[in-house]
Amino acid sequence: MTGMRGAMTTVNDVYEYLNEIAPVEMKMDFDNIGLLVGAAEADASRILVSLDITNDVITEAIEYGAGLIVSHHPLFFTLTSVTNADTTGAKILRLISGGISAICMHTNLDAARGGTGDALAAAAGIVRSGVEKAGEAGAALLSEDGRLETGEAYSYGRVGYLEKPCSMDEYLGMLRQTLKTDGLRYYSAGRDVHKIAVVGGSGGGELQHAISQGCDTFVTADIKYDVFLEAKERGVNLIDGDHYCTENLVIGPVAEKLRSAFPGAEVRVSSTHTQTVRFYP
Repeated sequence: MTGMRGAMTTVNDVYEYLNEIAPVEMKMDFDNIGLLVGAAEADASRILVSLDITNDVITEAIEYGAGLIVSHHPLFFTLTSVTNADTTGAKILRLISGGISAICMHTNLDAARGGTGDALAAAAGIVRSGVEKAGEAGAALLSEDGRLETGEAYSYGRVGYLEKPCSMDEYLGMLRQTLKTDGLRYYSAGRDVHKIAVVGGSGGGELQHAISQGCDTFVTADIKYDVFLEAKERGVNLIDGDHYCTENLVIGPVAEKLRSAFPGAEVRVSSTHTQTVRFYP
């Protein structure tokens, strides 16, 4: 890889590397990922990594002198025009005028080993899958959502066990700290927490997989009222950890991987993008 040999790191070098660690074939059908703004041959010797590309993040990239923003959430899914009449178009114009490219790795990064799912599993306290081979630890796949051409299965969620059971109150306190969230929405089924399923971001639709796996607790975000009701009927603890907080966990590891792969490039995690949703005390 060009960037790893010490030559100028290009946007395409970074894209090819990210595709290695989070293959684009793992993305969901609705998703829009990859190089969404900019030129493949452009200089990426300074990279800003962020969950989203907001106006504040673009300003930060301009002040940092970044040639590339790597984000988790796509800047857009569908476009019919690019003008300054809407926020998305205005941001695209700012990126182009600032000479900044944008690579977005979304649901493929959720599914990838070492990606969002594993980062959330670690933050949720999962230390074993229950089906470990000798010397292995960590979470297992929550379900089989697809297979790579190599035959390797992948999933957008993870499942596993805490080191030891704890009360729901104890668990909520721990999870709020590890997610660095301003608050948690939850339903307590009156059960201790031991076997947990996690899905970063909007994963309420995966509740049935958590139930099928025999989990007592499911952690995700953007949970709708009907999903809370279903959890109540099925006797499962359900926790909404906030979309940003359940996914921003992966941004630091992505930055570290980029620093390792491209030692000649400067990589910074955004300091301006923080949790948007707040809870009134």
